[in-house]
Amino acid sequence: MNIIPLRVALAQVNVTVGDLPGNQAKILQAMRDAHAAGAHIVCLPELALTGYPPEDLLLKPGFVAANLAALQDLVAASRDLPGLTSVIGFVDRVDDIYNAAAIVHEGRLIATYHKHYLPNYGVFDENRYFQAGRKAPLFLINGVHVGVNVCEDIWYPTGPIAMQAHAGAEVILNINSSPYHADKGRFREEMLATRAADNGVIMVYLNLVGGQDEIVHDGGSMVFDAQGTLIARAKQFEEDLLIVDLDTASVFRSRLHDPRRRKERLQVNPEDVPLYVISRQPAPTPAMIQSDRPIVIGAPQRIEPVMDHLEEIYAALVLGTRDYVHKTGFKRALIALSGGIDSSLVAAIAADALGPENVLGVSMPSGYSSEGSKTDAQELAENLGIQFLTIPIEEIFRTSLKTLIPAIGEGDPGLAEENLQARIRGNILMTISNKLGPIVLTTGNKSEMAVGYCTLYGDMAGGFAVIKDVFKTVVYQLCLYRNSIGPRPVIPQTVIDKPPSAELRPNQKDTDSLPPYDLLDPILRAYVEQDRSIEEIIAMGFDRATVQRVARMVDLSEYKRRQAPPGVKITPRAFGRDRRLPMTNRYREVI
Repeated sequence: MNIIPLRVALAQVNVTVGDLPGNQAKILQAMRDAHAAGAHIVCLPELALTGYPPEDLLLKPGFVAANLAALQDLVAASRDLPGLTSVIGFVDRVDDIYNAAAIVHEGRLIATYHKHYLPNYGVFDENRYFQAGRKAPLFLINGVHVGVNVCEDIWYPTGPIAMQAHAGAEVILNINSSPYHADKGRFREEMLATRAADNGVIMVYLNLVGGQDEIVHDGGSMVFDAQGTLIARAKQFEEDLLIVDLDTASVFRSRLHDPRRRKERLQVNPEDVPLYVISRQPAPTPAMIQSDRPIVIGAPQRIEPVMDHLEEIYAALVLGTRDYVHKTGFKRALIALSGGIDSSLVAAIAADALGPENVLGVSMPSGYSSEGSKTDAQELAENLGIQFLTIPIEEIFRTSLKTLIPAIGEGDPGLAEENLQARIRGNILMTISNKLGPIVLTTGNKSEMAVGYCTLYGDMAGGFAVIKDVFKTVVYQLCLYRNSIGPRPVIPQTVIDKPPSAELRPNQKDTDSLPPYDLLDPILRAYVEQDRSIEEIIAMGFDRATVQRVARMVDLSEYKRRQAPPGVKITPRAFGRDRRLPMTNRYREVI
């Protein structure tokens, strides 16, 4: 009989906020799959039962009670999974409500862990809802001391992980619903390696996967040995069940050579780190008892490759779009195809997310639309295999201008007339959506949203803004990336090469109204994402007048951004959940 001290399953699942029956079913299936794989422990993500983040659903007592009832059903179901301990994220209610982890074994709720550190920055509002935990329990499983904690708790070097390690934990299970932004995985990996090595523990880090409103959770669950070496990693942006055999004997051996652990243990208050005994002796893996397949302790674990910068951003946009559309009950999407770079990228993302058969592209040319834009839109649709429809708006535009003469007169056309074209297009898209049911995906990028180069109730009209957190320069990079994968390029090279234009007046170019994007985007990163002052940005080498102009456009456009649809967050500082400024605001920097 093969004996493995501890086999852990990391169940990287995609759940939906508020879908308690669906989430419960998904959790139970993961428990069963882990048991079938011979795991002693299965970890489910932070607040897996409710979905993350549940936001003001937590203010509904009925929702909290239903989540507790669903947990009891899972506890009862665990009777049929002998030898398996499950760690399940849920909302606990005692004197208050807590972001909690349930430790469940063979029909019993052994104990609960309450999250200590409640993040209240960026996309997080946990202090609004939860009480902070105080205790950091340990669990003896197969003779191995195991600590459980939740997400933010691992980021603090002197937090629960230190308490549990000092009390003798050999393994730390940290369950997460950690949101994605570009290149965050590298920082996570560095931090986790440091925590594992500093505390001399095996670090098991489980992360949620899936999109929820504007947030994307990227998965990428990881395991580090007690020296801080990565020994296993799950897939990014996909559901995954990662099975890891832990060499816990190595932790004990290393501690024999480090007398500091003995002194630190004397400082631990046993009341703060209670011990719950589940099983004292090593046990065979439950599903492997009758198996003849050899199991090698300490064998190399599965380490999935890490995506590169553009690959992970594109994957996040695809996953975020797919989950928002499907989780809100839509099946199909509708996009205005202008023949420009932004709509081309959104169409490619939508086709990859939903399947080309579920995407409709609509070209709505006016008298100002170039012939190249019309043909580029059609070629893109053919390359992607999406449905394509042309609805000219010139007659509607002229009729609208004539109708409006009593109100606006017959002067030379200006901004109002330009925006009228965008609003006609928005009206057409929303009417098709209303009649046929697809969700409208808007095509504005972060550079445009930042400076207000967009039209309320026009190109901003829709249900989901796929690239609202993607700067224009990155849009070009993502188009080149998309063309580099698959059997052939899908975005016409003419789309990539031509100067960007809204085509709302003769010979219009974006640079008529904005600095070139390769100049604009670095200023926006400094002003919007880094909160640098105007003087600081000028000191970086940018022209004073340009910086002042860009800052003013950003400040005056807050009211527009508040009315924009949600969209996928891919930067550390997205508009909406991250960057929140008052719409009525007279503060301006004095320089």
